[in-house]
Amino acid sequence: MTDAVQLTADLIRCPSVTPDEGGALVLLQDILTEAGFECTRVDRGGISNLFARWGAKRHARTFGFNGHTDVVPVGDQAAWTKPPFGAEVHDGVMYGRGATDMKSGVAAFAAAAIDFVRDTPPNGAIILTITGDEEADALDGTTALLDHMDQVGERMSVCLVGEPTCPNRMGEMMKIGRRGSMTAWFTVTGVQGHSAYPHRAKNPLPAIARLMDRLASHELDRGTDHFDASTLAVVTIDTGNPATNVIPAQCSGTVNIRFNDTHSGASLSDWLKTEAARVAEEFGVEVESKIKISGESFLTPPGALSDLVAQAVEAETGVQPELSTTGGTSDARFVKNHCPVVEFGLVGRTMHQVDECVEVAQIEQLKAIYTRILTDYFA
Repeated sequence: MTDAVQLTADLIRCPSVTPDEGGALVLLQDILTEAGFECTRVDRGGISNLFARWGAKRHARTFGFNGHTDVVPVGDQAAWTKPPFGAEVHDGVMYGRGATDMKSGVAAFAAAAIDFVRDTPPNGAIILTITGDEEADALDGTTALLDHMDQVGERMSVCLVGEPTCPNRMGEMMKIGRRGSMTAWFTVTGVQGHSAYPHRAKNPLPAIARLMDRLASHELDRGTDHFDASTLAVVTIDTGNPATNVIPAQCSGTVNIRFNDTHSGASLSDWLKTEAARVAEEFGVEVESKIKISGESFLTPPGALSDLVAQAVEAETGVQPELSTTGGTSDARFVKNHCPVVEFGLVGRTMHQVDECVEVAQIEQLKAIYTRILTDYFA
């Protein structure tokens, strides 16, 4: 049997802070190749990615797993009580960067897939897509793997992303969709002047304040059947003006929006630009807008795939998972254009934190869940 706990530890010991591969994908390629998987490195833009397939190419029944081995920086290493790349186990808990997000998930699905094809070779195929570019801009990670699959005629029938999805208790939540995410930067330009003679200047500050207030006060929607209400947060307003007797020429403000399936990135972009133009006209200033859409909202409607995963989770944990669309973005936002996708993984309470950790028992439990999913899918 492939030891998912040991594999998690070995992966944690690979210092794979984005974009460094750190040896993690080399390790996985070695063990997957030995188990009979055909492995291909799909590196792009300085990012390392791994594609692995067991079984016939273009098979009508192909189960896919997706995950990432890159991790966020450790931050203040002195604040860690355990070595961030040590994978030390204390009282049944393994510590290290990536322990939760998401080297344990990758180890669990890789171990489950290896043992499954060895013990009960399925009438079908299994594909693993593992990236080193999820924690950064994700421009050359899962998207590169999907582009590669399109080019060579590979296809997943369904896919499970192994991100941590449970807030506090193993098995309590799976993701059947995600909110969209976008950020808008606004730069307001007026005319600099003396604060004692405001009529000789055009102050950009009241304009940015009005724009931020209008955006933050606007009700985007009240939620949908599977999504909470969309949110807009003002995340910064900057002037960089140290002088109290100078009206600055320029200032800026930034908002972040998490949106449901009522909207698209394009429709929200149009609204943001319209509001910016209104403020520019009212205050006689220039407003420049820059918008980045990180991902559109998506939903895999409850059905065969979510039932398959939910039944396996309940069988192994005794907990019926909630079908949720909460949280931030994940690489499922790219996979959803390729095939139906859901997410299920460990408790994510410590992800990105100092002393990130995972209960060893949860890793073993997650491997059992993934094994049951494969068994039921190919039954």
